[in-house]
Amino acid sequence: MTSEGAKLTPPVAKKVPTERVHHGHTFVDEYEWLRDKEDAEVVAYLEAENAYTEQQTAHLAPLRDQIFQEIKSRTQETDMSVPTRMGDWWYYARTIEGKQYGVQCRAPIDGPDDWTPPELAPGVELPGEQVLLDGNAEAEGHDFFSIGAFSLSHDGTLLAYSVDVVGDERYTLRFKNLVTGELLPDEIPETAPGATWAIDHSHVFYLTVDDSWRPDTVWRHKLGTDRAQDVTVFHEPDERFWVSVGSTRSEKYLMIWVGSKITSEGWVLESENPEGEFRVVLPRREGVEYGVEHAVVAGEDRFLIMHNDVVDGEKAENFVLADAPVSDPTSQTILIPHRSDVRLEEVDAFADHLVLGYRREALTRLAIWPLGEDGYGEFTEIEFDEELFSVGLGANPEWRQPTLRMAFTSFITPGQVYDYVLSTGELALRKSQPVLGEFDAGNYEQQRDWAVAEDGTRIPLSIVRRKTNGVDDPAPTLLYGYGSYEASMDPAFSVARLSLLDRGVVFVVAHVRGGGEMGRHWYETGKTLTKKNTFTDFVSSAQHLIDTGRTTPQQMIADGGSAGGLLMGAVANLAPELFAGILANVPFVDPLTSILDPSLPLTVIEWDEWGNPLENPEVYEYMRSYSPYENVEAKDYPAILAITSINDTRVLYVEPAKWVAKLRATKTGDSPLLLKTEMSAGHGGVSGRYEKWKEVAFEFAWVLDTIGE
Repeated sequence: MTSEGAKLTPPVAKKVPTERVHHGHTFVDEYEWLRDKEDAEVVAYLEAENAYTEQQTAHLAPLRDQIFQEIKSRTQETDMSVPTRMGDWWYYARTIEGKQYGVQCRAPIDGPDDWTPPELAPGVELPGEQVLLDGNAEAEGHDFFSIGAFSLSHDGTLLAYSVDVVGDERYTLRFKNLVTGELLPDEIPETAPGATWAIDHSHVFYLTVDDSWRPDTVWRHKLGTDRAQDVTVFHEPDERFWVSVGSTRSEKYLMIWVGSKITSEGWVLESENPEGEFRVVLPRREGVEYGVEHAVVAGEDRFLIMHNDVVDGEKAENFVLADAPVSDPTSQTILIPHRSDVRLEEVDAFADHLVLGYRREALTRLAIWPLGEDGYGEFTEIEFDEELFSVGLGANPEWRQPTLRMAFTSFITPGQVYDYVLSTGELALRKSQPVLGEFDAGNYEQQRDWAVAEDGTRIPLSIVRRKTNGVDDPAPTLLYGYGSYEASMDPAFSVARLSLLDRGVVFVVAHVRGGGEMGRHWYETGKTLTKKNTFTDFVSSAQHLIDTGRTTPQQMIADGGSAGGLLMGAVANLAPELFAGILANVPFVDPLTSILDPSLPLTVIEWDEWGNPLENPEVYEYMRSYSPYENVEAKDYPAILAITSINDTRVLYVEPAKWVAKLRATKTGDSPLLLKTEMSAGHGGVSGRYEKWKEVAFEFAWVLDTIGE
């Protein structure tokens, strides 16, 4: 580097050859030394990269500030959620202008028949309003703050909540008496997110993690007792399985869930007997996933079991819904049979109806299914008139309620909260996300398009843009993709994205294989030994946008994060000529090194997603053939911005650090290569809404600059 104030040269990481040997193959890793974040030389390198990035993007400061102010000006900073009724209270969250975090509040209902949520005015308290948890007060003195649990006892007198002030996703669990406002002396450090109350309001179930950050143990805590007296009620030794704890919607049963990527197992206990023994619902069988909900059908307790086991000789890939007596979950009657074009996703039970959530034609759907004296009635799908949308259940904590809270959004419709009136079918709009300024949804349009993959598979594309008044010249485009873990990138509105759309940028989501948009088959054909479909689908999507005249390579940016960052790294190697730039957030770009190391967080459970390269030479060679880090070549790459966090426990900062170091030492051409490391954050990046807006503004300014807008 040169003297202070002069132009910095790109940091060059030293090379320290380290051999990795598996299945007769030796890989020489010259940058593995960057893994030790306690090493002052590693920290110095990351800080040098940050300084270089800061200088290289300094000219964008006015644009960053402009975008930040746009996001801020469109956001109603002092706002509140729609109140949700639970027991004798309405619960809601407030945001306050100038404050980073939300404030959790409640106010008393007017009476037992009060099911119409009160209208809240910004900055105006409701009669009897109580502040349950002020995130701003909790975060004071900390650079990072995150809430991991916010769980109310059923009688509304106690709150269990947990906080993380580092970013490593290990939380301290505390308890608050909501009648007196006092904190109880009980305090439990090093917990996983979440907490579940038994119906007696004196026992709480929580989780701890192992050395690999895997939730593996369920504990029972009795209020007023020392942490040392807490009882282990469940432990899962198999490192492929994560553990969770919760309850059925009815709150009659406590549930422990054990799940790998392809296998699940549920354990149940009557909530009124919290010191009893959990019993297994259906023993785990490799490759069989199931979920359980409790319903009362014709006066009898039943388990509703959604599973993908074999039915009538065929695997129910997209799941079926079965009914079984609580006393014998194996005695099942199929309620909804398997369909290849519909992916069943969830069932929620209420006192007199069920709600089904499913996916058809790459869109989420909801249906109401009444329960009567004779059992199951006829279910009705709730219809919406937009081409692309997302719909799902909101908070519905009451077992008996005359309305059903749901949320709706699309790329052009700000989030809407509805109460569905069960007796009439009316959708009562309770709130539409406010967008301040001159926003008019009519100025934007969204549509579905389809690209064709190398093997002929049709890939859905979601496209949103500002209306062009008939002008269809190639436009600057941000192409986003993920494609892992059966996660679906469903339509959603973004206030921040308006800053791109209003500058003429088209936003496109490529729903590549490996996600769940088109059902379980879509996921199965984009994982393990078919993972490359994810990457080639994205390339085909980009080529389709070019071939149809929607954009040009000089106008297109690829965008993805985490496992989507793996996609970005793979695409950079596969088709660098198709993009002006690549934006990679917390990118999983050194997957083989990570998946080969069982001591790293989350590795063993990932073997169902990627395969086990330790034991299987075919998996090793396949992963080696697409690993972005191991396939960096001496060729011209597009501009790249990689963003990571030093405390990330999911995708370690070392992956993008090594990737950028190798790219800088290997690639040809003069396209800028930037690494930005948040030095006090985790996998989700910075905390606090204003800091997140600044981060988005940083990324968007880079995108606009890279495509010359």
